[in-house]
Amino acid sequence: MTYDEGLAQRIREQLGERPDITEKRMFGGLSFLKGGNMSVGVVGDELIARVGAERTEEALARPETRPMDFTGRPMRGWVTVSGPALAEDSVLRHWVTASIDFVDTLAPK
Repeated sequence: MTYDEGLAQRIREQLGERPDITEKRMFGGLSFLKGGNMSVGVVGDELIARVGAERTEEALARPETRPMDFTGRPMRGWVTVSGPALAEDSVLRHWVTASIDFVDTLAPK
């Protein structure tokens, strides 16, 4: 599976030049890790965002979201964002920020 390089580039721009952020090919797409913990990624033309179990319901109430599910079992604490919502930089910024804020609560790997 390929991923939307344009969306990946927009995420890079949102993250800026940060030595604590690395990129890794995962799930047939591209993931961005902070301190070794996955935060956001691109699979196909969709965004995957790690928001944490406590914020999942709130995240799923936003437009164009659904539980992240690659195996038939949704991954707790993750959402997939798709569709026209991703066209807006402010929406993308929300998801990148929410994901980084959650990953900041985790111990580095």
